[in-house]
Order: sequence, then structure tokens, then C-alpha cells
Amino acid sequence: MTLAVQHARLLFLETARVPIALGFNVAFPTVLMLFFVVPNGAIADDPRAATLATAQITVFAVMNACLLNFGVGVAEERARAWDPYLRTLPAGPAPRMAGRLLNGFAYILLAVIPVAVLAPLLTEAQLPPSAAALALPVIMLASLPFLFGGFAIGFSMSIKGALPAAQAIMFPMAFAGGLFLPPDTFPAWLDTASHALPTRAARELSVWAVSDASVSPAALPVLGGWTLATAVLAVWAYRRDEGRRFR
Repeated sequence: MTLAVQHARLLFLETARVPIALGFNVAFPTVLMLFFVVPNGAIADDPRAATLATAQITVFAVMNACLLNFGVGVAEERARAWDPYLRTLPAGPAPRMAGRLLNGFAYILLAVIPVAVLAPLLTEAQLPPSAAALALPVIMLASLPFLFGGFAIGFSMSIKGALPAAQAIMFPMAFAGGLFLPPDTFPAWLDTASHALPTRAARELSVWAVSDASVSPAALPVLGGWTLATAVLAVWAYRRDEGRRFR
């Protein structure tokens, strides 16, 4: 556990020393809220709509932090000479993976907290402490498929390929999952298809955690299925990378 904490501290400091990287990861979801939710009176002045919009942006913040931190971050680490040396150490991959997870969860919190704090101040969103206490574990659970998906990107692509791949996955899945527009505005075919996406499942669980909205019975199975699939893909990508580079 000590090694994992040290790895997490190293990864956090590496990113924190590049202010624009830290700022983009943390501030981007807040900027979305300030640009698209706060000025929109139809949403900002409606307690229910503002609360749902906050939940949707929170899920996007989680996805953004996971895909960029684990996808692009891991690809960048693999390009450094320090990475092959660390893989030769007898501690094995577990402390490094745990350190990456701790670092990723730290960035998730840094991205989510400003949105959760500013939403009740600038809009009519209602986020009582009881809702926040339920929403936090739900958000961490919902982050798992994006977290493992980021690992799969990072271990299977170079830095030049990881960034566009993460963006190409993030924005279409965010739109189709109802993170930019509520699903009740979707045409019937898109609404049906979006129920199979992890973004839609994460959105429904997050909205349920902070409001009286019902959750689809398929949300947990879909989220679990994507978590398992992306975890298998991440393990495959790691072993493939290890076999190709350290054979």
C-alpha cells in the first residue's frame, strides 16, 4: 500500500506541474456548466432540470478524467525510459496499478467537486448532503468502465493515437448517453440504442442518486457488462504490451 501511495503521489505531481493539463482535467466540466447550464434560464431556474443537468455533467467529468488520465496518461508513461525500468522491479505491476487508480480517483473528485459546489450557488439545483453522500459511491461505481477503457487505450496505443482515440470515444458516447441533451429529447431509435451504453447507465444511476427519478432495470447489468468487458480488454492490452516490449 505504501508503494501504491508513492506511485499515486508521483503521478499526481507530474500532472500538477503542468498547469494547463491539470486545469483542463479539473475545469473543463465546470466550464461546460457555466456556458451551457447557468445562462439557460429554462434549466437553471428549474430545480429538477438544474439537478439533472448537474448529474449529467458530473458523469461527463468522470468520463473525461478517466479516459484522459488513464488513456493518454498511461500512453505517455509508456513512452518514457522510466517505464521499462519500473517493470523490471520485483514489486510487480500491482502497486503501480493501485497508484494509478488512486490518482485517477483523486482527479475524479477534483473534477466533480467544483460542479457540485457551484451548481446550487448559480442555479436552482438541489443537492442536499444526503444526496451527495449517495451520489459519491454511485459516481465511483459508474467510473469503472471508463477507467478500464482508459487503461485499454493507454496500453494499446502510442501517445499520438491515444489522445484522438479517447476523444473519438468520449464525445459520441457522451452525446448518445444523454450527457449533453436529456434522453427524452432523443428520437425513439436513439433512445433505445443508448440504453446499451455505459454513459446512459451511468447517467441514470447518477440522476437517480440526486433526484426522485426512476432508474432503468437495465442500468446496473449494462454497467456491469461494460465494466467486465473493458477490464478484460485492459488486461489483454497490458499483457500484449508486456509481451511485445519485454519479450
